[in-house]
Amino acid sequence: MLCALSGEVPEEPVVSRKTGTVFEKRLILKYIEENGKEPGTDEELDPEDLLDLKTSRVVRPRPPNFTSLPSLLKAFQDEWDALVLDAYNTREQLARTREELATALYQHDAAVRVIVRLTKERDEARDALSKVTVAPSAGGASNGDAMAVDNEGLPEALVEHVTDVKEQLMQRRREKRPAPEGWASPDEVASFQQASYSDLSVSQASSLDVEANYAAIGGFDGKVDIYSIEENNVERSLDIGEPVTATVWTGSKVILGTSKGTVKVFDSGSEAASFQIHAGAVTDLAIHPGARLLASAGVDKSFVFYDLETLQKVSHCYTDSALTAAAFHPDGHLFGAGTQAGDIKIFNTTDGQQVAEYELGVPVQAVVFSENGYWFAATGKGQQSVTIFDIRKEGAAARVKELETGDTQSLAWDKTGQFLATVGSTGVTVQLYLKKAKAWSEPLRTSVPGTAIAWGADAKSLVTVNKEGVVSVLRGN
Repeated sequence: MLCALSGEVPEEPVVSRKTGTVFEKRLILKYIEENGKEPGTDEELDPEDLLDLKTSRVVRPRPPNFTSLPSLLKAFQDEWDALVLDAYNTREQLARTREELATALYQHDAAVRVIVRLTKERDEARDALSKVTVAPSAGGASNGDAMAVDNEGLPEALVEHVTDVKEQLMQRRREKRPAPEGWASPDEVASFQQASYSDLSVSQASSLDVEANYAAIGGFDGKVDIYSIEENNVERSLDIGEPVTATVWTGSKVILGTSKGTVKVFDSGSEAASFQIHAGAVTDLAIHPGARLLASAGVDKSFVFYDLETLQKVSHCYTDSALTAAAFHPDGHLFGAGTQAGDIKIFNTTDGQQVAEYELGVPVQAVVFSENGYWFAATGKGQQSVTIFDIRKEGAAARVKELETGDTQSLAWDKTGQFLATVGSTGVTVQLYLKKAKAWSEPLRTSVPGTAIAWGADAKSLVTVNKEGVVSVLRGN
């Protein structure tokens, strides 16, 4: 009997119950300890599966090649030759491995250098783009540093959509219908006070928008909370992975802009689309009154229109200054954008051409149009007031009213054009315009600070959020 592992006569023979193979006991136990299987098979083998064999004790003769000195010397020579050949093969394999490792390290180093160079070129291109002075191609002669850029107009189908929406909404405005039944009265708004507040998972809150009885709140920590106004709790959260700088909500879609230039569309809680058009941070988002067009404004001196039905970019237009705020006219045929240079530019929605410009004097913080169709409100960084402009006028005559609101970071006009809500570090105010008396008044001023504000359903509540991620709801008695 010979051991299946060593090929020699075993001193302590054992046999496998499963295959009947004979092994040296000490060898098979070591093999089982390391592999847990029987040699040459995939059968599981345990020490209990081994049976000891009893054999007669005999003295094993020495192999013939170890019975004389010449035979021993030849055996040693054979062993030495085998050892030398094995050492040579090992050195050869080591040399090949070193060559392969050197090649891999060189390729990795080259790839890293290419990535660094491309990243540097991208950053330089973005920086150069942000410093470019863009002049509309329809204008007169440009200076030496100006660059003429042809803005993209909307596709024909969307031009028809914008025109149809404009005609429908203008007709409704001509009818001069009263405020909808159940809409908040000035007395109700004047009685607003903080009815509830809640801590969010969002920290460093930056923006919010309200749809029905829910609010979407984004933060610079890359998170978005969906907050139930009625239940006063967070129903779900989204992790965007990038600092959120702008938030809008239309129908089932929550749309977010980020500091990395990304615009993300979430539909019913799932990401439906992601756009990387801007070469820099997205500063504001706006929804067209027809709810089909989305606009994004960015620090790269451009604004982009997207079709929310096809989830495609449809237009990209450039200006001569970084954009900081955006809003559609209530009829949808005009698009307003505030700039870092302190101007509010008005563009045609269909072709992206600038049609008017109004001077605020400081970097624009927020822009919002009134439902009356000819006013818009704007505020700038560091200002303690809100300026009302009339788009029917030009120059200094367009500044029709200066409202002393204190520090203002966000604006929200209600759907009837009566109430203009503001919020900042000094608190919330509501400015009321009475059309019959043609006079402004301030029915509400509270000390609830915030960074963003929005009206609730039927203007019966105001929702605000502050930098620490605390959302507050103001309601009447």
